[in-house]
Amino acid sequence: MTNPRPLPRRSLQARLAPFYAAGIFVAGIVVLAVVTVPLVGIQSAHPYRSPAPGTITGTGQGIGPYQLLVGSAVALAILIPIALAAGWFVAGRFLRPLRAITATAKAISAGNLHQRLNLGEPADELTELGYILDDLYARLEASFDAHRHFVANASHELRTPLAGLRTLLEVALADPDADADALRSACQEALALGGHQERLVQALLALATSERGLTRSDTLDLAQVATGVLASRRDQATQTGIDLTEHLAPAVTAGDPRLVESLIANLIDNAIRHNHPDGHVEITTQTSGTQAILTVTNSGPVIPDNQIQRLFHPFQRLAPDRHSRRDGYGLGLAIVNAVAQAHHATLTTSARPEGGLAITVRFAHPSHPNPQHQRDNYAELAT
Repeated sequence: MTNPRPLPRRSLQARLAPFYAAGIFVAGIVVLAVVTVPLVGIQSAHPYRSPAPGTITGTGQGIGPYQLLVGSAVALAILIPIALAAGWFVAGRFLRPLRAITATAKAISAGNLHQRLNLGEPADELTELGYILDDLYARLEASFDAHRHFVANASHELRTPLAGLRTLLEVALADPDADADALRSACQEALALGGHQERLVQALLALATSERGLTRSDTLDLAQVATGVLASRRDQATQTGIDLTEHLAPAVTAGDPRLVESLIANLIDNAIRHNHPDGHVEITTQTSGTQAILTVTNSGPVIPDNQIQRLFHPFQRLAPDRHSRRDGYGLGLAIVNAVAQAHHATLTTSARPEGGLAITVRFAHPSHPNPQHQRDNYAELAT
């Protein structure tokens, strides 16, 4: 089957211009009628006896209907091209933001994902559409970036454990004297490596999901979420000798409950993992003004101030021994940073002089949402 022949394109400006021209032309007819109709039949009166010499005496006729008809026809004929030109100009001005939207959409479809419309003023329906599309483009860019980061990080981090697993199996199979115990030991190590890879993939997926942005926004209490996370981490903290202390006051905010839970879980896991055997972790939630605040403070090794920002990038570790620990992948604080950015929350980190970190996340109160967060929600509803 062949595609139907496309119809000749007619621009929207060419279709709108006659409507605007017709409106201008009708308005001109009304104005002309209002001005000329009262003039019909008016007679100009002059005094019969004029004291001044050289004046015209008697009564004379005013502008007659014939002259008015001819003048009106000439005025209407002149008004036609003027109305068409004005209609074309008005239609072009009206469609200018739409042309900007079309041009930007073409550029973005060609791979320029960071470009935005930025229509600015005046604020009308088209500029509102521009805001929605800008938010949509930002979410698309974040999704593509998250996908690229996930592929790059997964390919980089999974290369070493996969090579180790292959080497382990090849050595076990190449040994002609391998008995059942040796093969069982090799299988156990392979299972351990597989579990390590599974946890790494889960961490990478959590990072990619966080970088993608919000897909839902519900009202939640940071204290309740932290209580649930702490209940599942107490045994781990007890086994490592870490003292968990909590000061949980109601702190209501709006966001994705699953992502907020991931943020709190990664903060607590990071505080327990990178701590002293007899260290402590303190979790605090509170409300200050229009903000819901979460703070996690932990003891641990002294961290230089100029190295703190590195910790929020994927696979960044400060100590060489952290590379050898299978319970950490260098993704915890990267996930925290991504979740905070998705919620437009403020993330503050400071190194404690005696060792460890103090990390504070400030969320907006539901009744005072971030303006950008409001546009994100509106764009989500519109799409």
